[in-house]
Parts: sequence; C-alpha cells; structure tokens
Amino acid sequence: MISALISHPTEGLVLFETGAGKDYPEVWGPQLNDIFARENYVEDQELDAAIRKTGNDIKDVKAVIMGHLHLDHAGGLEYFRGTDIPIYTHELELKNAFYSIATKIDIGSYMPTYLQFDLNWKPFHGDGFELAKGLIIRHCPGHTPGLSILQVNLKDSGTWIFTTDQYIVKENYESLASQGWFTRDHASWSRSNQMIHSLQKLTNAKLIFGHDRDVLFQYETAPNSYT
Repeated sequence: MISALISHPTEGLVLFETGAGKDYPEVWGPQLNDIFARENYVEDQELDAAIRKTGNDIKDVKAVIMGHLHLDHAGGLEYFRGTDIPIYTHELELKNAFYSIATKIDIGSYMPTYLQFDLNWKPFHGDGFELAKGLIIRHCPGHTPGLSILQVNLKDSGTWIFTTDQYIVKENYESLASQGWFTRDHASWSRSNQMIHSLQKLTNAKLIFGHDRDVLFQYETAPNSYT
C-alpha cells in the first residue's frame, strides 16, 4: 500500500493516497485481513512515521490527492478528519464511494470510518485537473468509476506516474490478460489503459503501481527522495 509525498515549491507538501490507516487490522476484521495480511511489519511503515523519516510531520501536509477511495488506499484519511486540509478526488469517485456505503452495495471495498463529512472534500471534474505546475491528475476509470492517476513532472528525474489500482502490479500494465475482476468496467479500463501507455511513451515516465513492492523498491524510498 503505497503513498507518495511531494514537496511542491508553491503548494507545500502534497500527499498522494494514504494507505490503510494505522488500526486497519482491527477496523477491517479477519476476512479482509486474510487478503491484506501484514508481513515483516514494522512501525515506521505507518503513514505518519514514514513522513517523519523525510524530516516532515503529517501535520505539515497541505493537500491530499486520492487516486481512489478503496479502503486500502484511503484509510489514512483519518489523520485529516476535522482539519481544513483539502482532499482532492474525482467527483465520480466521491459519489460512488458514498453511494456504496449508504446502500451497502460495495461496503467491502469502501469503509464508513473514513468516508465522513468532517473531511474537506474537493472534487474535481472531467478528464483531468492540473492542481499545480507539474502535478496533473488524470481521470482513468475502470477499476472504479472515478479512479485517477497522478502525473508528477520533476526537473532532474523526469516524469513519474502513480497509477494507484489502475494497475495493481506490473503484470497488469504489461498484459491485458492479467486483469481479472479488478477491472470492474472493462471497456473504461481499456480506454484508460491506452491513454496511460501513450502517456508513458510520450514522457518516458517511471510507473509506480498500486501494490507492486518489487517495482517500488527499484527506487529510493523515504527518507531519500527525487528532484
């Protein structure tokens, strides 16, 4: 469960996704814990601890971008409840998440513990949203109706694309046959897939997938960083 912290010259610290939240084994219950079992777990993997390793505090975060609101990506929103920190997510993702909770139609994927009214939700609309120079959010439906990827353009290391669960692991990006039920809406996912492949080719972007540990650890992680 991967998050990215971006230090932006005008926006300050911007966080992309928040992980599962500190107490998720108790909040989720045994069935979901079987799917997301902790292995080699240490405290400094928690969101607030990982941010401290960069020399910052989670209270220093000025904005949060949510690629999508499934429980394993959005549980850490608990840190931002009751604050004015803007939480950017696509309008369709926000609508689908609250509808899923209210009707219990997809309550195993979304959790009411973090889908609350005391978060400063800032929905964006359409195909994309440029939050600031070098930070471009692109709507990529398929896994969920409002899933969005984040494109980060850095001066020295170039373009990075954080795909959230458009691709769970690298194999999903490389092979259409590896998607399984994760696509939900296959037609939408295929259009999003085509766009991301084109974007990667045009920008020579480095891709960070939703849950691919091996790809993540090819790069530096906190406290190290890229410019």
